[in-house]
Formats: sequence, C-alpha cells, structure tokens
Amino acid sequence: MTRIAIVERTDMNAEQARVYDAAKQSTGIVGGPYQAYIRLPKVFEACQNLRASLASGPLSRREQQIVNLIVARYWNARYPWFAQVRNSLAIGIEQSIIDAINARKAPHLPDPREQTCFVVAGEMLANKGLNEATYAAAEKTMGLESLVALVAAVGSFSMTCLTAATFAIDPPSANPVPLAE
Repeated sequence: MTRIAIVERTDMNAEQARVYDAAKQSTGIVGGPYQAYIRLPKVFEACQNLRASLASGPLSRREQQIVNLIVARYWNARYPWFAQVRNSLAIGIEQSIIDAINARKAPHLPDPREQTCFVVAGEMLANKGLNEATYAAAEKTMGLESLVALVAAVGSFSMTCLTAATFAIDPPSANPVPLAE
C-alpha cells in the first residue's frame, strides 16, 4: 500500500497546480513517483525537464527503455517496472528481453549499443561505477556524448525508482508484469 497520500488536483496549492497542469499538457506524466514530487513543485518541474532533455538526447528509445528496465529491476521499483514494461512493449522491445531482465539474466541483444547500455547500467548499479575495460569499450561503442547520456539516464531513473520504492508507490491493481521474486 502506498505510504504517501495522493494530493488531488483540487487540493493543490497554486505552484503545485501550475507544474501539475504543465506536466499534464506536455507529457501527461503526473502519476507514480510524481505523486511524491508534487509536494516539491520545483523538484517535480526539474524532473520533468531532465526527463525531456534525456528523451531528446543521443540515446534511442530502445536504448533508453533498456536502461530504464535495468534500473527499475535493480531497485525493485514496482510502479516504474510496470510503466517501463508497458513503454518497452509499445516501442517493440521483445517480451523475451523484458523477461530476462526481470529474471536478472542477460537478454539477447544483438545491437552493440543496446548491449552496451545493458552492460554499463548493470555495472554502474552493481559496482557504483565502471571499470577501465568497460568504460573504454562503452566509449568506443557509444561515443562520449552517448555515454554521458547513458550515465545520466541511470542516475536520473534511479532517483525515480528510489522515490517509488521508498514511498511504496504501487502500479495499478491490474499490473500485468510483476517483478520476479
């Protein structure tokens, strides 16, 4: 059960309502961890802006989704996992890739950039950084700009997942893809 009360739009102060309405109009994303962020409208807005900046960056949608799945799985964040599975399926990521990540196994990723996203995100979370060999291989495969975006995506989505996990923000009761035990 969610640990944090949902602030209804009618109960928001002017600043909360402003950022909520702006997010609703631009991305439509106002649920999940944003239920916590609405209490700090500047944080809510900053998260929206960072999310938009990363989405328009050098990583493909598939690369971003692979990172998001790995991060949500790592943090056992139920709402983000639900949302990212839905988003991943919508852009054509195969169920076998999702299932492998859910089972904490390496998926079959023939695209070198997607494989690099999987390796880098996993190593960053497990080891709090990258060893020299992984870093060199990632920079060679991704290029420095994409590697910076990849590191930022892991950090940014970790904040989202930690927020959802800490406040026990659960997916809708009809969650089609629970986290594996």
